[in-house]
Amino acid sequence: MDRSRMTAPASSRSRRAWLIEAVDAALAREAGLGRSWSCTDRSVTGFPFRVELRCSTLALASARWGEAVRVQTGPAVAVGQIYTPNLVIAQITGPLQASLPEGRKLDLGWTRLEASLSHAAGAPERVSLVVTAPDARLSAPGLAPETWKAASLEAHLRRNPSRPATDQAVDLAIAAKGTALPALDALLGTTEAGDVDIQATLTQSEAFRIGLNPDALEAWRLAGGRIEMTRLVSVKGPARIEATGQFLIDQTHRPAGQLQASLAGIRQIAGIPVGGLAAGIGGLLGGRLSAQLPGAAPGLTALPPVVLREGRVYLGPIRLPLQPLPVLY
Repeated sequence: MDRSRMTAPASSRSRRAWLIEAVDAALAREAGLGRSWSCTDRSVTGFPFRVELRCSTLALASARWGEAVRVQTGPAVAVGQIYTPNLVIAQITGPLQASLPEGRKLDLGWTRLEASLSHAAGAPERVSLVVTAPDARLSAPGLAPETWKAASLEAHLRRNPSRPATDQAVDLAIAAKGTALPALDALLGTTEAGDVDIQATLTQSEAFRIGLNPDALEAWRLAGGRIEMTRLVSVKGPARIEATGQFLIDQTHRPAGQLQASLAGIRQIAGIPVGGLAAGIGGLLGGRLSAQLPGAAPGLTALPPVVLREGRVYLGPIRLPLQPLPVLY
């Protein structure tokens, strides 16, 4: 008699029971942090070499924002293999529908969404998200809906290997191709699709182990957390913007920081010809604005620093006539 045939099913049942217990324990921990996950029609299959966790719908409810927040997607599957035990790959079918504070609604669709998580000793090391044809619509009572779409979107996070451990630094890279944002189209006077590439480092990331919520944001602020944007390149037809900057949350719970930007190929901003705008700013700054400012990349004109301070936006010393920046929490 082949003993392996007798023990294999029992071994598979044991592994399956262990995984189900581990998933239930993880969901219980999440619930303790104020996040309630539900996986409709949950099934665990594929033992012993490949493990699949499937849901017919995946939902998240949270009360950490003062008002109930609920997010729901279509079918989802998470896969792990014995050959790569520290890697989990997930595929989620849209659409995503979210109920947000202040009566806002978010609808997000896509043709394909895949995420992966690499971990070591239970701690995340790298997270990746790849989305094909994302299409978003955000609505709020009394306001016109805002939309955004792209041909593709990628986001990657990893623990920074070179910064001191006390920085708790995480590197972030985001790339979007073929983006269309009507609000930006109106600002720049063009409807051409654009590409965006962002690279940044987030410090004091341990504050977000409890999620993205007011408690986490306040802990991050008190710890001196920063977003250090080392690269932003946005290309939209002939228009090109390059920028670097640093951002934080101030004591009023609003975004604050400074952005240094250079641009080329932009004919107008909010209907004002850039040439006239630049000349006007240059006059107010004593004629100091020119294409030869330090920091300007070849072929680009450097702008004065864009400063977010006390809920207002400044271009150099000039306060722009914009609405105050919103309180984040």
